[in-house]
Amino acid sequence: MSRHQGKPEERSFDGEELPLEFKLSRSKIMYIEDKSEGLEGDARIGRVYLSKSGKTLYYRGQQFQSLKGSGYKANYFEVESGNHFWISGPRKDQHDRLYGGNRGVVIDDDVYEEYIQSINT
Repeated sequence: MSRHQGKPEERSFDGEELPLEFKLSRSKIMYIEDKSEGLEGDARIGRVYLSKSGKTLYYRGQQFQSLKGSGYKANYFEVESGNHFWISGPRKDQHDRLYGGNRGVVIDDDVYEEYIQSINT
C-alpha cells in the first residue's frame, strides 16, 4: 500500500490497464529515448502518464523517476531496470535526438494524429 489514502501502489499496473487515478488530463505526448546503450538509443514518441505529484512518469508498463540532474545525457531512470532515458516534450522541428534529426524514432499509433497536428501548429 502507498502512504497516501490507503490506495495500492501505482507500480502494480501492467501497461495495458492503467490505475484509475491515471487520467488523460495528466498525460502528455513525449519523446522517450533509451540511453542505456550509449548516446543514441531506441526512441519513441508516445503518451506518457504523470503521477499526481508529477515526479513519476509511466509509459507502456514502465515507471520512470527523475535523475535530478545527476545523469549523463539522461534525465530519468526506469525503476525496475535502472536504465537511463531521455524523456522530453517532442520538438516541433522534429530534431528530438541529442545530435539532431528524428532518424529511427517510432511514433506510437495511438498518438500519431495528435502528434502530427501538434508539430504542424
